[in-house]
Amino acid sequence: MSDLLALGTPARRETRRETRQAARLALGTASALGLARFAYGLLLPAMREELHWSLAEAGAMSAANGLGYLLGALVTAVVVRRLGTAATFRWGMVLTALALAVTATSDAYPVLLAARAAAGVAGAAVFVTGGVVASRLAARAASGSPITVYFAGAGLGIVVGGAGIPPLGDRLHLAWAGLGLAAGLAALLSWTAAKAGEDAQPGEDPQAATAGRVHVRPLWGVAVAYLLFATGYITYITFLSAYLADRHAPLGQVVLTWTALGLAVVAAPALWSRPTAQWPGTRALATLLGLLGGGAALAMAAPAPPVILASAILYGATFMGVPAAVTALIKANTPPADWTATLAAFTTIFAGGQTAGPWLAGLVADHTSTAAALAWTAILCAAAAVIAAFASPSRRARAGSAGKTPDAEASTRQ
Repeated sequence: MSDLLALGTPARRETRRETRQAARLALGTASALGLARFAYGLLLPAMREELHWSLAEAGAMSAANGLGYLLGALVTAVVVRRLGTAATFRWGMVLTALALAVTATSDAYPVLLAARAAAGVAGAAVFVTGGVVASRLAARAASGSPITVYFAGAGLGIVVGGAGIPPLGDRLHLAWAGLGLAAGLAALLSWTAAKAGEDAQPGEDPQAATAGRVHVRPLWGVAVAYLLFATGYITYITFLSAYLADRHAPLGQVVLTWTALGLAVVAAPALWSRPTAQWPGTRALATLLGLLGGGAALAMAAPAPPVILASAILYGATFMGVPAAVTALIKANTPPADWTATLAAFTTIFAGGQTAGPWLAGLVADHTSTAAALAWTAILCAAAAVIAAFASPSRRARAGSAGKTPDAEASTRQ
């Protein structure tokens, strides 16, 4: 028994070490997603009022960020081949902070559109490279925890925005400057967290690791579900504050709702690390999508403060679990050399969905109400759940993953 414990202790230490590194890497999703994308939803009510925007114009601002994200996803693999994974992550973090700082300098709609698009480009580079590094950490630790910890970082950014932005009221420039400062601090603290991205897996060609083949067709069901999720999920968090403002929610309710949402994202790894890694096929993905759709529908069912709070907590506990589950499926069904290319391709699909979603939902909401944005999320995520439930990686995908390293294979069973 003591021999078994002695053998297990180094493995546990390795897992803890890689998870700690993933926690610093999670500052990437905190900045690229929590600060640069989701915090816009907190500022939207004041920007609509101060700048006289329609909901479609407000949605177009989020769509610009999504369009930049799409462009970033398309060019990330090329940039990684030139600069390397770690350098692309680091400079993506710096550019994200600069884009947020530029947003604080002007009220002109074209300038804001350009700054939001730039934040999307940089954010995609951070998201893709950080996801690859997290996958490598998971392979080394023989655990799925580094992946879920990495995606949970978005919750930290949401908590910072939820606690800091609403008290500023209509001081938009100060709020955007604060987000830029927070993103700059995240870039500094995470500077060395991506170093594992430069290390090839045993038996893997380092040059191939930054190129690789794309595996989307064997995972087509997962890709369709991911597209519907991307088109739907973003409208909830984009228009949540506008939904609360239309119901004259007090400041305390807004702060509590957003902070609880962010804390639920941070807590999500404790809930979903094991199911994401151990449940067979796409069961975890389908479950996450079903709960997400139900959470969005809950806010419409009875718009009382406790119900909206429960909706936000359920949404926060599930929505970042979806890209974590998709990343785990990619890792489990593709060779390590193809992770970057395949993850970039799925991020492109994701970006296409979240580019169209807010603008289309804003058009619908202009002719109905902000509740339509929540209905949009509920319907599309429910449809994605049904597709994911019946989707499974094809034999070609499973054959493609047969050449994975023993450590990578072990990580899919944790």
